Amino acid sequence: MNTTTTAAKFPASLEIISHPAAGNAHRTPLLFVHGAYVAAWCWEEHFLPWFARHGWDVYALSLTGHGLSRGRVDLDHLSLDNYVADVAEVAAALPSPPALIGHSMGGMVVQKYLERAAAPAVVLMASVPPQGLIGSALGMLFTAPHLLFDLNRIMGGGEPSVDSLREALFHQPIATEKLQQYWRQSQPESHRALWDMTLYNLPHPGKAHKAPMLVIGAEYDRLVPPNQVYATANTYGVRPEIFAGMGHGMMLERGWETVATRIEEWLGAQGL
Repeated sequence: MNTTTTAAKFPASLEIISHPAAGNAHRTPLLFVHGAYVAAWCWEEHFLPWFARHGWDVYALSLTGHGLSRGRVDLDHLSLDNYVADVAEVAAALPSPPALIGHSMGGMVVQKYLERAAAPAVVLMASVPPQGLIGSALGMLFTAPHLLFDLNRIMGGGEPSVDSLREALFHQPIATEKLQQYWRQSQPESHRALWDMTLYNLPHPGKAHKAPMLVIGAEYDRLVPPNQVYATANTYGVRPEIFAGMGHGMMLERGWETVATRIEEWLGAQGL
């Protein structure tokens, strides 16, 4: 399913949500890539309309097996390379190469994409580091073993508990009805893709196309804590930015506009 407002010819089997820029558009479109257990809806809540109002043509895809995209029945067989191919397919349909914004697993997908194609700019939000998920998993084992257990249960097809969803994504207060909405929209993730991000298909930064890069994280992120954000930034030779008082779901937290503003300022500074 495509939910688009442009003439771009996207693959009909991928869900694409887009908004045209208000007024004169920047010359570079933005393509948002979601993380595990969610879909393009996580960007539509706040980021897509906000960036469109600030003059950007914006697009978010639901990766294969997610949201309303193809392959839901084959989810557990999907690899990280399948997700990278989705991004490449959508990017190729846009009128010009997009800047890429990837969150969590989506940040890993973007890193792998750079091994096969260039991008005018990249933003990694609370991204899985190039070293993979081992560091995060070990951290949760000692600090939040119940949360690690619940994530593993979701991988097996179970439903996340509302409390675990709150702990995984949010530090700031969130209304119960909004949390339940996100809970209903959550879904399982591919075992294969998660193993790829743990061990079998980690990025090779030396083989990646160089791009201006903004690496950001959240002070109270339980899934990708600040030390993992620093690992990503150090690998790519940039300085990380950690947002105080926020959790992993940076585009959904109450303070999301602070994050969006910083990204928009940085993108503008790249001359896009």
